[in-house]
Amino acid sequence: MPLNKNILLSTACFPPVQYFSKLVQFENIYLEQFENFTKQTYRNRYEILGANGIVSLIVPVVKGRSRKIKIRDLKISYDTDWQRNHWRTIFSTYNSSPFFEFYKDDIQPFFEKPWKFLFDFNLEIMETLCELLELEPNLVLTEDFEQVPEGTLNFREAISPKKHRTEKDPQFSVQPYTQVFHEKTGFVPNLSILDLLFNEGPNSLNVIEETIQANKS
Repeated sequence: MPLNKNILLSTACFPPVQYFSKLVQFENIYLEQFENFTKQTYRNRYEILGANGIVSLIVPVVKGRSRKIKIRDLKISYDTDWQRNHWRTIFSTYNSSPFFEFYKDDIQPFFEKPWKFLFDFNLEIMETLCELLELEPNLVLTEDFEQVPEGTLNFREAISPKKHRTEKDPQFSVQPYTQVFHEKTGFVPNLSILDLLFNEGPNSLNVIEETIQANKS
């Protein structure tokens, strides 16, 4: 167990494996709901592996007149049929994976029902994924911005799709697993939890636990 017992994370859409390692590793998981929305982050995007490499799927949001919008107040845009497009991409990518049929009925509703706010959408995704992984993290929503509880690691900006923004994480070690297109692309680490779930199924939590460097001898 790390020195800090708690961690503060941003909201994330179908988060990467590293994000879920924190849910396993820390006693209390604080989810930030009062920060201003930041573009080009996992808050409204996730990455899967297609035949030609990484595919970044983005949930469009309503920009509004003000540049500063609290993440809990940020609305999802439906000007385009992004849900249908995302699901078609996910289906074509993972239809042949070992556990797609096993989990698809739990995942597909997120691409059918409309959600008003991104934060609510992400939170329900998180709760569903934790159930599928048989993971029971203690999730706590923040009550204000910048009030980082004592003994809490501030990791809001540490996990990013932009490599130059990603902070070093000595407590996370990549653990390869068999991916759908591994023979063509080689192993691609830290993709959306969907990639791990569809490929490893019930073994996914074991893979996540193996990534936690602090638990290794």
